[in-house]
Amino acid sequence: MAELESTVINTNVKQKDPSTALVIAVTTRAIFNLEEEHKLYLEKGKEEYTRHQQANQDKPLPPGTAFAFIQAVQYVNKKILESNPEERDLFDILVLSNNSPESGVRIINSAKHYGLEISKFCFVSDEDSTQYLKSHGVKLFLSADRTDVCNALRRGVSAALVFQQEVQAPSTPLRVVFDGDAVLFSDETDQIFQKQGLEGAVQYERAMEAIPIGEGPLKAFAMHLGKMRKKFGQEKSPIRTYLVTARSGRDMGIRAIKTLREWGLPIDEAFFMDGAPKGPILAQIQPHIFFDDGLHNIQGAQNVGVPSAWVP
Repeated sequence: MAELESTVINTNVKQKDPSTALVIAVTTRAIFNLEEEHKLYLEKGKEEYTRHQQANQDKPLPPGTAFAFIQAVQYVNKKILESNPEERDLFDILVLSNNSPESGVRIINSAKHYGLEISKFCFVSDEDSTQYLKSHGVKLFLSADRTDVCNALRRGVSAALVFQQEVQAPSTPLRVVFDGDAVLFSDETDQIFQKQGLEGAVQYERAMEAIPIGEGPLKAFAMHLGKMRKKFGQEKSPIRTYLVTARSGRDMGIRAIKTLREWGLPIDEAFFMDGAPKGPILAQIQPHIFFDDGLHNIQGAQNVGVPSAWVP
């Protein structure tokens, strides 16, 4: 049987321990802008695509949507190691690619060109590359392919779909914004809202106020991020996290806050939008990544140049 995954270890980067690190896997189309190349692949096929990538292997690819997020994650590692050179609780970035190793040389060269500290490049010839996520200890998977994201979520890995967009690289520290229901929390209240409307959802929340909301698909990632954030005092932390939710603070905010407290998950700022558009507040926060399950919110974020990831 042919080898389905070939991994290139980046010897220029200190390798992390996957049992303690927060492993983030990104696909090539999430981290670099490969829209033209992807179009070529779809129209002319794999051989033509491989030829193109080999011919351009020394030409760096332009940054993609998740690029600024990966740079900010690197900054956090630097700050953690400055305060404790022995620390093993670090971010670890690996690239998961459906490229063959031959066409992947351009990916590796592009990462080197930008000084990205990617520890491993995994070139997978299998249709479903997400089967390798668990073996690498991945805690967050970012992809530009919806099927990949759905497969990863089914495998119990926090995952989100990245849409290609022009991104202004925000400054450090790392800023991550989470939506509440169906992202950080389960969609239990959303389901009540669909069936019984706002009044039913509000009544449900009041009745359940003392009981924490169920876990959403990105809770595990958020918890690991929170654990890293606790290594620093609030003033000095290179990580800032935000909750920007459609819930209203008056009727539905209490249970959300109590749930975060119960989980021991520190959030720097929480915004209860009561259904108002999220774009203006996101423009203010300028996050490196914004996770939401509503496509209208993703659109609003993209309109203000905020890198967004959809949790289907």
